[in-house]
Amino acid sequence: MTAPGGNKDYFSIGPGDNAVVCDIPGAGAITHIWMTMATDAPAEEAYLPRKIVLRMYWDGETEPSVEAPIGDFFGMGHGITKNYTSAALMMSPEDGKAFNSFFRMPFAQGARIAVESEAEQPIKFYFYVDYEAYDSLPADELRFHAQWRRECPTDGIPDEGVDNAEFEFGGKNTTGDGNYVILDAVGQGHYVGCNFNVHNLRETREWNWYGEGDDMIFIDGEPWPPTLHGTGMEDYFNTAWCPQQEVCTPYHGIILGGGPNWSGKISTYRYHILDPIMFDRSIKVTIEHGHNNHRSDDVSSTAYWYQSEPHQSFPALPKVQGRLPLPDLKPMNPATLSRIFGHQNP
Repeated sequence: MTAPGGNKDYFSIGPGDNAVVCDIPGAGAITHIWMTMATDAPAEEAYLPRKIVLRMYWDGETEPSVEAPIGDFFGMGHGITKNYTSAALMMSPEDGKAFNSFFRMPFAQGARIAVESEAEQPIKFYFYVDYEAYDSLPADELRFHAQWRRECPTDGIPDEGVDNAEFEFGGKNTTGDGNYVILDAVGQGHYVGCNFNVHNLRETREWNWYGEGDDMIFIDGEPWPPTLHGTGMEDYFNTAWCPQQEVCTPYHGIILGGGPNWSGKISTYRYHILDPIMFDRSIKVTIEHGHNNHRSDDVSSTAYWYQSEPHQSFPALPKVQGRLPLPDLKPMNPATLSRIFGHQNP
């Protein structure tokens, strides 16, 4: 895009529009992306970051290598924004509405970035896409990928009549079956992390920690137990002891810590920039939703990775109603959510 010289230097994107905001020919690498948006109306539209979908295509491909709601791609779920900083992604003032990515995104025969709006009102959309142009790209250079997933609610067990200690800590998971799937990719490459969002849907006065589930990362089709098998959600995200304190470091952090007794909405991230997880044939990044997959919460994530092409086709992204967050107060019970959403885990 070339600025027209005046102050109205944004794209107007209407409901249902799918706008190409970047189309770069030849070889090169995107080094930085900045984007911001606002409803083109006096009143801001709720959950706008979940209503706008970001897609990226490399080398003339027809299926995207990046597909996610725009807020989730830039590091935070729940359809909201908040100031935070990491080495790879960040949301900057005002109130986190300035989105930045510093992931390197190479391409050999062109790069295209598109934005689809499922908002109710037109939006004003501003952006920079900074890139380097090359004569050619090494044949073995891997391509950047990102994918959003959601399961609402996760397929847990009823807690009625169950001792709380048994609900939170009982049983053993010796297969990994039923874990929430963050990434399931085929090819050769390396996983560079995720953001992970939980809406705690359990209403109880009992101890209500949502994050007792272990991470299990299966490399190249290995059986359980996987080589990478962690000890709890907060441990994978490099924190400890059921945390609620918000903190942002270059490679891990808690953007939203939740409410009393770990209620409400939580957002966290872990970026494997200095410690990428390599795979030769495939990778499946999973985590339990509560110990032994007992919990039924609203869980969503965006995974980031590099791999050789072609990549495995992404499952269909839910339309906007399947992406919207649940109300902050008194969420519906998991059985009702299952009827409305189904178990959305592509």
